[in-house]
Amino acid sequence: MESQRGITAHQVELSVRNLERRIQQSPELLSETAGKSSCCIFRVPQSLVDINEKAYQPHIVSIGPYHHGKSHLKMMEEHKSRYLRSLVDRTRGRGVFLETYFSALVPLEGKIRESYSETIHHQSHELIEMMVVDGCFVVELFCKVGQLVQHDEDDPLFNMEWVLSFLMRDLLRLENQIPFFVLETLLKLSLSTTLSNRNGVPTLAKLTLEFFNYAVQRPKEVIEGYFNKKANHLLDLFRSTYIPCTKAKKPKSPHLLQLIPSAKKLQISGVKFKVRKTDSYLDIKFRGGVLDIPAIAIDDFSTSVFLNCIAYEQCYSPCSKHVTAYATLMGCLINTPGDAGFLCDHKIIENYFGTDEEVVRFFNQLGKDVVFDIQNCYLSKLFEDINGYCRNDWHVRWAGFKHTYFETPWSFMSALAALILLILTMVQSFFAAYAYFHPPKN
Repeated sequence: MESQRGITAHQVELSVRNLERRIQQSPELLSETAGKSSCCIFRVPQSLVDINEKAYQPHIVSIGPYHHGKSHLKMMEEHKSRYLRSLVDRTRGRGVFLETYFSALVPLEGKIRESYSETIHHQSHELIEMMVVDGCFVVELFCKVGQLVQHDEDDPLFNMEWVLSFLMRDLLRLENQIPFFVLETLLKLSLSTTLSNRNGVPTLAKLTLEFFNYAVQRPKEVIEGYFNKKANHLLDLFRSTYIPCTKAKKPKSPHLLQLIPSAKKLQISGVKFKVRKTDSYLDIKFRGGVLDIPAIAIDDFSTSVFLNCIAYEQCYSPCSKHVTAYATLMGCLINTPGDAGFLCDHKIIENYFGTDEEVVRFFNQLGKDVVFDIQNCYLSKLFEDINGYCRNDWHVRWAGFKHTYFETPWSFMSALAALILLILTMVQSFFAAYAYFHPPKN
């Protein structure tokens, strides 16, 4: 028997079997558990990868399963083994063996798998082995940099400056993470007896922030406030230390919110720009016509972190969208090389890229293909206040007058000369009129 379209009963049966097999299979590229709060390590969306693939791919070291075994990362695999040997040699005398680290992670396997948005096909022993090798490498690296344990003076990871720089960037890539609880478990095992007679075992957050502080150089008293902070992974911890503590104010008319003009246009509208001294580049204020923006260095490290933080915010629904909002604001302010140069002149941007065009290109790409909700972001009130200020005709006219006549010394001198000439003309006219109406008596 055939249907009107010529499909045979046998073909129908085959299709039904295929569909039955298909509906029994679980999603793999984005697992069913990817929507849970426990899932926090994601593949970067392809739309973002297409814009800047290198920003999300590790360059010298793979951490976790997503980039495990790639040929260009083989060099660091050898050093991972070296660091694991160093760690085990140090703890073996206290009864903490390689088997101890392995056994400590076995009960966490299910939790580890749930942390990844993509189904991990490694067998149980392979996954735990990878966690031990990668996790112990990170722990030993942090301990050596933090001078908790001695390191070889000839260690190439320390003597070759480019290596540590690339390591810092690779350890803060979204696809290159392992769960924070794995690192904490390994750290406690490796240091518990070493530091029992000192001030106790330092937290993973402390070692992590001190390690990355070589790149960002924040004041010690700032990062000390986060030494006991918990996180999902290293990128999550680093990002969370920049989230302002103050609660964002709600806009008065959220339905009227819109993006703001560029920096040069805002200047013409009377907005002044000032560097804000604060602990976080996200802590931006607008009051009395002055936009206070913290200084930010635009270099290879910061740009990589920006992109990966935004990718994390786009994927992990429980976290706020602070970096995404900041990127949108800066994208508004920087439309042209003139805008970038203007912010550099005001010491708001420290440009290590070289040209203003590269800064413009970076911020334009930063917010591309990114979901942004202006009504619910922490800068929504700031957007509203700036647009309200610019809609005030008095501010615009007064700013236009100052821009026309007081922008340069020459324009000021010309305006002053014209004013003096006008005053002299008025004085001359006054005396001429006075002499006409009150002629001198002979």
